[in-house]
Amino acid sequence: MTDSALAPPAAGSVHRVFNFSAGPAAIPEPVLQRVQGELLDWRGSGMSVMEMSHRGTDFMAIQAKAEADFRALLGIPAHYKVLFLQGGGIGENAIVPLNLLGARRRADYVNTGHWSTRSIAEARRYCDVHVAASAEATGFDRVPAQSEWQLSPDGAYVHVCTNETIGGVEYPWTPHAVDRPIVADASSHILSRPLDVEAYGVVYAGAQKNIGPAGLTLVVVHEDLLGRARAECPSPFNYTVQAANNSMINTPPTFAIYVAGLVFEWLQAQGGVAAIERANIDKAALLYGEIDRTGFWRNPVRAEDRSRMNVPFFAPTPDLDTLFLEGAKARGLAQLKGHRVVGGMRASIYNAMPRAGVEALVGWMREFETTHG
Repeated sequence: MTDSALAPPAAGSVHRVFNFSAGPAAIPEPVLQRVQGELLDWRGSGMSVMEMSHRGTDFMAIQAKAEADFRALLGIPAHYKVLFLQGGGIGENAIVPLNLLGARRRADYVNTGHWSTRSIAEARRYCDVHVAASAEATGFDRVPAQSEWQLSPDGAYVHVCTNETIGGVEYPWTPHAVDRPIVADASSHILSRPLDVEAYGVVYAGAQKNIGPAGLTLVVVHEDLLGRARAECPSPFNYTVQAANNSMINTPPTFAIYVAGLVFEWLQAQGGVAAIERANIDKAALLYGEIDRTGFWRNPVRAEDRSRMNVPFFAPTPDLDTLFLEGAKARGLAQLKGHRVVGGMRASIYNAMPRAGVEALVGWMREFETTHG
């Protein structure tokens, strides 16, 4: 391959679509432009961030600022540790029980859909899982009220998925204190709305939806929960070991941390989490308003539990779903196909999705309904 084959596109030839992917998802364009500008030479260092030693002063400063900004955005108290790990959400499904079971052999899980089910299956490799509440009987169309939870007498923790990426179900309320730590998989809505960190013992999130590139997992853990890991827990996944070593018991995902830090700066420039929540409420209201306007489109989730981030919807028939997706792609509305488990369409409207993208989607929905309604 010649150098010319690796040359960037000519100026003015970059084509961008409205990217509704559920993850890896859209990253704010100003962040991508900043990455592009710093890619070959980060601030006069003569190297890219992805070429830096993770223990060098330059990268350690990048990570320290990313952590400080993340803490500031969510108001994370000092008695919580922030860890930069690998493995994604599914990895954490195994890492959580390995770290929190201690001498106990049971944990409680609330089942609100596909990712809760995956969490339960993974945890069963390590412990007896007690399903404290489930929305399966109603097709995972809601969040079971906390008054419905039936906890086991000896569970080490209770696990919730606070936003189901596939089913489009989101907790509209914060679980209140119980007699054991609450663990939240917040992967697909972290930083989209304020988070009462102190309601949880652990909050974890894969980065590839609202934070940055795939490969990074952020874990926020109360320091009182350190020291409970089972003996077989690998060191790179041991919260106590990683907390004591600044998340560097192994090489962390350095480039993903760098980009995450830039996303945190971008969020601060938007006015922080409170401001981005207002924008997200507006975008979600616009899209759900169109879904509900005439009854042509269908969303199966109970209105009060609908996700602001992941919006599944369906035309009257699968054939019309297919036609809608073909037309959407032609109009620069990308990656709207629903997950293979449920079909239909799914619009993921994370922080980086501008209102203009939702407006364009709603415009195509109205045009399509006029033709096929």
